[in-house]
Amino acid sequence: MAVSTTQSIWRSGGGDQTRTAYCGSGIMAAQFYIADASVATATNVKVSSASGAPALILPAGAVVLSVAINDAGSGSVDLGTRGYNSGTVTGAAIANNLSVASTGVVTSGLTLTATSELAYVTVTIDTSGSGTVGGYITYFVADPLVGQQSA
Repeated sequence: MAVSTTQSIWRSGGGDQTRTAYCGSGIMAAQFYIADASVATATNVKVSSASGAPALILPAGAVVLSVAINDAGSGSVDLGTRGYNSGTVTGAAIANNLSVASTGVVTSGLTLTATSELAYVTVTIDTSGSGTVGGYITYFVADPLVGQQSA
């Protein structure tokens, strides 16, 4: 059985009912919001600017491909992770010295390392900055069954 409906659709839509084709992994986008680009310690990133918005949590195995900034602040930050269960903080697990001073898509300088567990996305100031920052984090989760789900 497919791990997800999406994988089943990709395979079936391509005419493969035999599990021959490798369906791969879908790329997802998670909205993020940083209320203050001058935070000194690892603070959880939120999913929006709404009051009481939840923290952004990436699934286990997530590999970040890009960070798209559409609401720029100033300075630069480290985007990291905090293990959902372990609480282990890895300060620059996603990006080190990420400039948040202009809008655009950043792909260089990302670690491309998979999260080992569910993980909060955290932010820590790298160089003096200020203001709010928002955008999207694109990522994928590698197919743990390497395409061997049913059609």
